[in-house]
Amino acid sequence: MRKSFERMVPHSAAQMLALVADVETYPDFIPHCEHMEVRRSFDAPDTRFDARMHIRFGPIAQAYTSRIEVDRAACTLRARAVDGPFSHLDSIWRFTETGQGTKIRFDIDFGIANPLLRTVAEPAFAAKQEEIIDAFVAEAQRRYE
Repeated sequence: MRKSFERMVPHSAAQMLALVADVETYPDFIPHCEHMEVRRSFDAPDTRFDARMHIRFGPIAQAYTSRIEVDRAACTLRARAVDGPFSHLDSIWRFTETGQGTKIRFDIDFGIANPLLRTVAEPAFAAKQEEIIDAFVAEAQRRYE
C-alpha cells in the first residue's frame, strides 16, 4: 500500500530533518510508540543506523527494525524495514524550503506479511500515518517556536 502526505511548517528544512532523525525521542511524541532501540554504526553514526520501534495498539504489541539513512545535503531521510510484521516497508521524508517555511513530503510503501492480518492491518496502519505526520508537526512547533 502506497501513501503520500504533505505538510507546510514555518521551520527550516534542517530543523525538520534533525527532528525526524532524532529517533530516540519518538516515544515522547509519536502515538503508540512505546520504546526505541537504536544501533549506530561507528563509521557514520549520524547518517546510517538501525532503529527498532516498539509499538502498541491496545492489546497488540509489535516491534520492527528500520535501516535509516540520513542525507543532510539532500534534506532526506530514508527508512527500510529489515524485520517485523511487514513484507516490505520503505519510506522517505523530503524537506524542501520555500519562501514560507518548509514543505514536508512523506512517502511510504508497505505491506503486511501475514495474509490473515493484511486486510485489517494495512488500512489501519495507513490511517495511523496521518496521525504520525501531525505528531511531528506538533513536536516541531513545541521544539522550535
